[in-house]
Amino acid sequence: MPTLESHNGYLLWHYIPSIAAAIVFAIIFALLTAVHLWRMIQTRMWFCLPFVIGGFFEIIGYGGRAAATNSTGELMPYIIQSMFLLLPPVLFAASLYMVLGRLIRSVQAERYSIIPPRWLTKVFVAGDVASFFIQGGGAGIMVGGKADSMKTGQNVVVCGLILQVVMFAVFIVTGLHFNLRFRSRGNTETWAHVPWQRTLNMLYVTSGFVMVRNIFRVVEYVGGTDGYLLSTEWPLYVFDGALMVFTMSYFLWRYPSELKAHLSHPDMQLRSTDGDSVAHLSAERSKPERY
Repeated sequence: MPTLESHNGYLLWHYIPSIAAAIVFAIIFALLTAVHLWRMIQTRMWFCLPFVIGGFFEIIGYGGRAAATNSTGELMPYIIQSMFLLLPPVLFAASLYMVLGRLIRSVQAERYSIIPPRWLTKVFVAGDVASFFIQGGGAGIMVGGKADSMKTGQNVVVCGLILQVVMFAVFIVTGLHFNLRFRSRGNTETWAHVPWQRTLNMLYVTSGFVMVRNIFRVVEYVGGTDGYLLSTEWPLYVFDGALMVFTMSYFLWRYPSELKAHLSHPDMQLRSTDGDSVAHLSAERSKPERY
């Protein structure tokens, strides 16, 4: 019968983790990750690799929770589940950032973006990397397993989470701003064959899932180890596990693979508003200018 045990006189857990719930979520993420890996290889959309890595992190994280059920006094299962469940949304966000940059370039609408596409991915991914290392560093500090180190580690994690929330909020505003400007000022009929609005909608939905999860995590860690969210198990599965399942599933359903053709051969995909093919327009652009 599993019982709560202390580690050096400090309780790592305030409840006995459910092995059944952990195994179920590990299986769900294993299936989703396998399909993401297959889809990425099939479409050669290599920038979606962070989704695959994030999925593997989720599997390891829930595996750590399953292992902790019968070893609540051991530090390693606690650290494994804490770190590997904390970091996947950072990886998911990286792919979402890259999708927006590629979407803007696929419809040749760089002028409608607040941040130039050549900088957009770099700026947000740089913030993502910083958040990743801050949160990972905070989780590493918690390895000490003592009350002081646990508190310090949690504070560092909160800083990383807040940075991620801020960057994600800016990203969502950037996407909405582009959407409104392109729809009102851009020649959307020219790009009717590109699923740009559907892809943007996918970004809004998945970004919403990740944002809610990040806010939950901030509130969770700010509340401390004695707070309700860290001392109760069900919120983790509802506001983290389930939301990340929805994120991976919705991204998979609306996989942005159609953007690749338009990025690879934009001139062959474009059609002018008067019916002229871009082959003609490209030929016109290739003519030497007369002075």
